[in-house]
Amino acid sequence: MIEFLSLKDVNAAYADELKAACARVIDSGWYIQGKELEQFETDFAKACGAKFCLGVANGLDALTLTLRAWKILGKLSIGDEVIVPANTYIASILAITENGLKPVLVEPDESLNISPALIRSAITPKTKVIIPVHLYGQLADMPAIMAISEEHNLLVLEDAAQAHGASRGQKTAGNWGDAAGFSFYPGKNLGALGDAGAITTNDEELAKVLKALRNYGSHEKYKNLFQGVNSRLDEIQAAMLSVKLKHLAADIQSRRKIAELYMGGINNELIRLPLERGVSPLTLESHVWHLFVVRSDKRNALQKHLADSGVQTLIHYPIPPHKQKAYELWNELSFPFTEQIHNEVLSLPIGPTMSLEDATAVVNACNSFNGNG
Repeated sequence: MIEFLSLKDVNAAYADELKAACARVIDSGWYIQGKELEQFETDFAKACGAKFCLGVANGLDALTLTLRAWKILGKLSIGDEVIVPANTYIASILAITENGLKPVLVEPDESLNISPALIRSAITPKTKVIIPVHLYGQLADMPAIMAISEEHNLLVLEDAAQAHGASRGQKTAGNWGDAAGFSFYPGKNLGALGDAGAITTNDEELAKVLKALRNYGSHEKYKNLFQGVNSRLDEIQAAMLSVKLKHLAADIQSRRKIAELYMGGINNELIRLPLERGVSPLTLESHVWHLFVVRSDKRNALQKHLADSGVQTLIHYPIPPHKQKAYELWNELSFPFTEQIHNEVLSLPIGPTMSLEDATAVVNACNSFNGNG
């Protein structure tokens, strides 16, 4: 079976460095908010082109705490509206409702990222924030989104959980909006060996509030400025991430080679590729291919055919947020394209340690699909 992604193989490539980093932390005797965290925050901020990075416990906290900090700073109030893609992972929406804000769901365009045109039509006097989600490793149309935000004086919080290292022009994910939330869940392009996340921003005031919020609302031990939480990126995970950050660019290039092989090799009218053929190399190169997502109106049959051919696939995501029981008040809402997407998408295996031979086998399996499972 060709695995969707082998985390064991991914981390085995850096095993000696990871073990040395872990030993360094153990021997230091300092395990929370120490030098490893400071170093990773400095390096990751630089990688994103941002002034500040705050390590937190996970990607959901990165989004939730940023919105909470804006409330503390008087930029948001209970009931304010936040525009978010209808086809995102539910975490993007959980962060909004956790803060007493109102999600306004907007459909994507054919890129499967949020549509700038539909963002514009969704804006009301209550709109205060746009959360563009860089799905699958490709930036949303940030030049258009930032133009809309400036025109309407809206905050922009990038959900960059799937887009470590992605760029558009010379600007990288994490440096477009007023802030950005990252996840370092183990399967991400930059993955920890457990849960981890971070926030990047160029706003010093916001960074100061977030630094306290993640640590019980405290800048100084036993002195609490805010009603904070415990959401700290620990020293061992920070050390692991520092090791893997050094290899991120090379890992992305490995993913791009697989994607290029898929893009050039898969030729089946029943399978729609994530980008149109003939796309410019610059656009292809800006994608970091966290996921390689195809679409088929015979998705379930395709998944079965690939499984029978020895290819493991996953669905990102089978149920849209507005159809989840967690948000049952929205269950009757209609987002036709989002619902179509969730019935069609299928993620093919891709990762930095995947061989071109295995990728070729995936191509052959896709091309042999005739509509039957």
